Amino acid sequence: MTEAAGATRRTPGTPCWVSLMVHSLGSTEDFYTDLFGWEYAPGPAQLGPYVRALLDGHEVAGMGEMPPDRQLPVAWTTYLATDDADATAEAIRACGGTVAVGPLDAGAAGRVAICSDPAGAIFGIWQAEGHMGTRTSGGTGTPVWNELITQDTLTVGKFYETVFGHDCETADAPDLDHLTLHLEGRPVASVHGVGRALPRERGAHWMTFFEVADPDAAVRRVVELGGRVIDAPYDGPLGRLALVADPEGAVFTLVRQNPPAS
Repeated sequence: MTEAAGATRRTPGTPCWVSLMVHSLGSTEDFYTDLFGWEYAPGPAQLGPYVRALLDGHEVAGMGEMPPDRQLPVAWTTYLATDDADATAEAIRACGGTVAVGPLDAGAAGRVAICSDPAGAIFGIWQAEGHMGTRTSGGTGTPVWNELITQDTLTVGKFYETVFGHDCETADAPDLDHLTLHLEGRPVASVHGVGRALPRERGAHWMTFFEVADPDAAVRRVVELGGRVIDAPYDGPLGRLALVADPEGAVFTLVRQNPPAS
C-alpha cells in the first residue's frame, strides 16, 4: 500500500511519514520495540528529543517527546509529501484549512508543517531533502495505509483534491460514505465518513494502519504492555484489523492485509 522501498521522490500528496509526540519517550520506545521490533536512531536536533524508528535499518516512523509544560493529545500524525511546503501551506489556508506550525526547517530532513483540514483533522506536510520518509513497503511494524476518519466526505474530499491533486473514487455502496484517494492512478489513502459515530473525544482524525502477522496475538500483547483494545480483531476490506491504543492513548490500527487479488 505504501510507495516502494528505495523511492527517490514521493509523489506530492502521498502519505510519506507518521510521527508521534508523547510525554514519556523512553517508555513509549519500549512499548513499540516489544510490539513491532523497532530499533531507534536520533532524529533531527531541531525537533528536540526525537528518534527515528527503524526496521532492518530502514526508517518507518518518528517519535518525539513533548516539553513538560505541554499537555497535548497524544496521537499519530500522518504526513503528506510536497515539493514545496510553503506553497502547499498557502493552498491549505486558501482552501479553508489551518497551518498551526511552520513551515519550518528540520535540517537534512527537509521542511515540514503541521496543519489541519476544514473538519479539524490534523496532518503534516513534508518537503523532503536527504531524508525520504518511510522506506519499507510491508512487514510487521510498517505503516501500510492511512485513512481519514471524519463526519462526512463531501467537504474534505474536495479539500484534499484541490490542495494535493488527489482523484477521489467513491465507494460503490449507497450506504457507505467512503472515498479512495488516488495519485497517478494508484490508491494512496482513504477517507471514511462516519457521521454521528465520529468519536467526540477525538473529532476528525487521520488513522495509521501498521502491518502485523497476527492481529489477534498483537492485540493480546498490546494489553500485556499496558495498552488497550478499542475494537477487537475483525475481518474487513483491507484484511484482518483491530483498533488499539498505546499506554499514552495514541490510537492506531493493526492489520494483516489480504493477499493481492490474482
